[in-house]
Amino acid sequence: MSLDQYHVVRLMQQQSQLLTNNIALEGFDMPAPWHTVTWNAFNTVTDSVAQLLIKFGLQVQDKVVILAQNCPQWTCADIGALKARNVVVPVYPTSTIDQAAFIVNDAQAKLIFAGNQQQYDMACAVAAQADCVKHIVVFDANVSLNSDNHVYFDHLLTTQFNPSIAQELAARLDAADLNDLFTLIYTSGTTGNPKGVMLDYRNFASMINQHDSKLAFTPGDVSLAFLPLSHVFERGWTMYVLCRGGHNVYLNDTNRIKEALVAVKPHTLCVVPRFLEKIYSAVHDKVGQAPKARQALFAWAIKVGKRQFEVSQGRASGSLWLSAQWKLANKLVYRKLQQVLGGRLKFMPVGGAALDVNVGDFFHSISVPVLCGYGMTETSATVTCNTLDNRVPGSNGQPLDGMEIKLGKDDEILVRGDTVMRGYYNRPEDTAEAFEDGWLKTGDAGRIDEQGNLFMTDRIKELMKTSNGKYIAPQRVEGKVGCCPFIEQVAIIADARNYVSALIVPAFSALESWAHAQGIYVENPIDLLRHSQVVAHFEQRLKELQHELAGFEKIKKFTLLHEAFSMEAGLITPTLKLRRKMIYSKYHNEINAMYGK
Repeated sequence: MSLDQYHVVRLMQQQSQLLTNNIALEGFDMPAPWHTVTWNAFNTVTDSVAQLLIKFGLQVQDKVVILAQNCPQWTCADIGALKARNVVVPVYPTSTIDQAAFIVNDAQAKLIFAGNQQQYDMACAVAAQADCVKHIVVFDANVSLNSDNHVYFDHLLTTQFNPSIAQELAARLDAADLNDLFTLIYTSGTTGNPKGVMLDYRNFASMINQHDSKLAFTPGDVSLAFLPLSHVFERGWTMYVLCRGGHNVYLNDTNRIKEALVAVKPHTLCVVPRFLEKIYSAVHDKVGQAPKARQALFAWAIKVGKRQFEVSQGRASGSLWLSAQWKLANKLVYRKLQQVLGGRLKFMPVGGAALDVNVGDFFHSISVPVLCGYGMTETSATVTCNTLDNRVPGSNGQPLDGMEIKLGKDDEILVRGDTVMRGYYNRPEDTAEAFEDGWLKTGDAGRIDEQGNLFMTDRIKELMKTSNGKYIAPQRVEGKVGCCPFIEQVAIIADARNYVSALIVPAFSALESWAHAQGIYVENPIDLLRHSQVVAHFEQRLKELQHELAGFEKIKKFTLLHEAFSMEAGLITPTLKLRRKMIYSKYHNEINAMYGK
């Protein structure tokens, strides 16, 4: 099968013909008509989107923006625009107006798809700063429109287009080419303005081809779109799910993830390490409060599960006794924990940052197959990944077929293959700087074992050097500490300092519950964080969490913050990465106080 056969639009058209009345898209707890969308309806709606864009005068390779939370309309707009051979530019709905306006102007987008009232208002404010925007299409039919150039997405469901527009759409589809630009995804970056990553149809066709040989995904499998579609990880995975005849469920309120998992019972969903860390810490916190007998049962089950996992990976020998123990542990412990995630997960891709080994071991032990991978926007997401039969603790797995990795200067991970970007939009100098002899420079440090498994160690630019000459990998330390149920966010400080310190944002609901159980009652959060018992509690927790770290890596002093690192304050990116320079600037006084200045 040639790569041309993996053209995303053609694959989805084929699935529509094959699966007809099967469910393609589902909006979790959304009203009709978006609670379920059949493959027939999906094909019809996306054709209508394409015809609307042609009617509005958008030419081949013109840019359109999608500014919305996850919902079925998001993907309908995405595929519809691709059918018209437009280029889709996702914008995080959590962006500021200035951030969104920069992207729209840089891409010269002619149309914005907006979600709810808040996103429509932002789209209007952006359009006022961007002469290129001529139209806004709104997903939420309850939004109040303020211009004749703005229309409701739902009107497409009943609109009849001129036959000449349908002919133009057919002509565009016939001329579709793998060299067409597919999307511009603006990397949020931790400094400066974002850069538009140019990904073409060949990148996505290669991604689909590569995933086929690695994953046990079958038509009809249910995937829960939980991470933002604005990010390459969830959007790329959604493309794969639909191209392979899957059933994609959209969650637009991430606060309802627990409820959605139980109701949807997904076969798979993409997650980031923080999601797993929270489950891990919540389970261990609950076990820590249980009777001694239940704690002993849990510890035994995890020990058995870990041994059985090693057997399943061919790294240890099994026995009838171990098998019998595992069956009992599965009945008493694993199955109950699996139900929290819906009870029928086949695998769970994990990306975005390094996953702590202890957290990964826990999920493997309870028979929840987390598959850690490595990738970035510039590589159409996945470069390497673990598979069901190759899960090496701490690793990000082996390269996908057709992908090459090697280590450059300072152990920088270099990547080459068909999913690597064309370059940065309108930035030839940045594009040239990103490559070295045809290899993409990732900016990440790593190591590769004898079996070709990649281990990411840290961001090269984020490595911190203490005044004692020791190098600290902040993500490693933050990953260990982040497993605590009382810690929501943490940023460590070490560069040019003689020891490591940290700014910690507590998980206030857990902390307040603990405080009340200790008989601690205060008037406000600031007084709670200053309470001697609370400070001592965090000191003890940090001591326990850091036992695997070297002495020079351990946090020696910390400051508890009453305010979270937020996107609004410019302290984290839309993908929740820390903007360290901004954090250090805002908390300059608190940091200096930890070093006696």
